[in-house]
Amino acid sequence: MKILRQEDKKFGVTVEGFDLTTATEADFEEIKNRVYSDKIVVLRNQHLSSPEFADLGRRLGTVETYYEPMYQHPEVSEIFVSSNVASSDGTQVGVPKTGKFWHADYQFMPNPFGLTLIYPQVVPKKNRGTFFIDMGRAYEGLSDELKHAVEGTRAVQNVSRYFKIRPEDVYRPVGELVDEIQAKTPPSPHPTAFKHPATGETVLYISEGFTTGLIDADGNALDKSLLTALLEASGQLDDTFEHENIHLQTFEQGDLLVWDNRSLVHRALHTATPEPAVSHRVTVYDQYPFYEGLGA
Repeated sequence: MKILRQEDKKFGVTVEGFDLTTATEADFEEIKNRVYSDKIVVLRNQHLSSPEFADLGRRLGTVETYYEPMYQHPEVSEIFVSSNVASSDGTQVGVPKTGKFWHADYQFMPNPFGLTLIYPQVVPKKNRGTFFIDMGRAYEGLSDELKHAVEGTRAVQNVSRYFKIRPEDVYRPVGELVDEIQAKTPPSPHPTAFKHPATGETVLYISEGFTTGLIDADGNALDKSLLTALLEASGQLDDTFEHENIHLQTFEQGDLLVWDNRSLVHRALHTATPEPAVSHRVTVYDQYPFYEGLGA
């Protein structure tokens, strides 16, 4: 394998010559280490079947299947499908317009996972890419006052705001649906800032999409102005996407992206006139707890 830093990008590396059929355990350890240190690893020129893509995820750790079946690949359930393209028989496989907001994957769950893998299948010709923010770097850029303000606090993560209506939800009372969402995926408080178990850096763990508020050590709600200030400082409230923290990761057909789901928040690049796009996602628990003390 040949690993190169991405030119003119805030972070990330590309890998040439990766072959799943011949890759060694040492190769996979190197990829994981570069994900932790460089945040995004792009494996170039991949030509994997869906089962092979899932197998690649299993070589990196324990694959997690998404909890809502409508996102799942019909043949390989471990693959999450984002698609605005109908299948040959006219049915919808996967869900269109996913991730049109800042978030970290599974942030609203009690035990989020460490690695996200995205393998674009149909790549738009013009509007291709995903925005990222390194929340370790964002934390470092906070004022001392804001760093002090988040000490000992927790961020409440909730999926309700961006839960996508399922086919079976049509005509259901809204209150009934809300109650089901809250019962199935209740709000999950996580430390507002925690140490990354692989790098030791402090990560600001909030997002515009899933973080609904901050609480103190006793569970008391903090003024919402603190969350707003943190989101603004990180760059997540910049509608121009020109904030210094925002990184646009572009990709080509055959690229496979692996990123650090602990320290990156991301947002899909969508436009008013979207082009056909299909992406497959595999998510992986690595060898570390998401943060120290989780599950203890």
